[in-house]
Amino acid sequence: MTLPQPFDIKIIGERINPGFKSTKALFDNSDIPGIQALAVRQAEAGAAYLNVNIGARALTDAGFMAEVIRAIQEVTTVPISFDFPSKKVQEICLSSYDVAKSAGRLPIVNSITEHRWDLMELASDFKFKVILMASERVEDVDGVKTARGNKTADEIYTTARRCALRLVQDYGMSLGDILVDMSISAIIADTESLNRNTLDAVKLIGRDPDLKGVHMMGGLSNIGQQLPPKAVDGSDLKHCLENAFLTLAVPYGFDTILGTPWRGYAPLPDDNYVLKTYRNFLEQSGTNALRAVRKFYKA
Repeated sequence: MTLPQPFDIKIIGERINPGFKSTKALFDNSDIPGIQALAVRQAEAGAAYLNVNIGARALTDAGFMAEVIRAIQEVTTVPISFDFPSKKVQEICLSSYDVAKSAGRLPIVNSITEHRWDLMELASDFKFKVILMASERVEDVDGVKTARGNKTADEIYTTARRCALRLVQDYGMSLGDILVDMSISAIIADTESLNRNTLDAVKLIGRDPDLKGVHMMGGLSNIGQQLPPKAVDGSDLKHCLENAFLTLAVPYGFDTILGTPWRGYAPLPDDNYVLKTYRNFLEQSGTNALRAVRKFYKA
């Protein structure tokens, strides 16, 4: 039997994050060798970047944050994505990062949104790539700037376009240095067609000639949240859902994921049970969507 070839995508290694219990223990114990080993494991598994998030400690222990970054750069040349919403923390990260130790490759600021644009003030002192969240926009409501969540495909697309072109025009960034996070939602309670709208937005961005070269990405770990481990056909439900999303999104330019490098992401054949069930789910909304979700794990 011929095995499917892996997707031609880049993986931002997600494991240096306190959301993983084993990693949280490393942070709690200030286990620098353990953090280094985790960085090396992800790099050896093919990570193009290493996402680094030490949680709330980043706000109270700048020294440890800097130590983690320097320690990772001692053992791997893979560039780092700094995952904090705080300008203060991002400045510490960028100041601690040595571009030369990553073979001249820039770090990533993860992430900016239209209402958290102050992070771009750092561009006057540092060079970096950005992860741009397309799930949130700013509206002027009676003279007051208000953050709104994006749900429709057009809202996601127009926000991504507006912000990406602003980064190019106002900050001289290249589209290739911009990664648009498409915010992949859990299907368990998706009654508003959020998954379908995200996929439709991927198509809109991929077709826009003014955005040619921009990268589209997302974290896959949410999609199978709170679902049983096995699908009806006995397959790994969460992993197959991740691959189902990628099977539909990659052909339209979705090319980067925040994920675990050793999981192995590959296209699913058209007759795959989870892919077929996911396609059916995408056509539903409201209570019909909830019924469609149960078909993943109930015969």
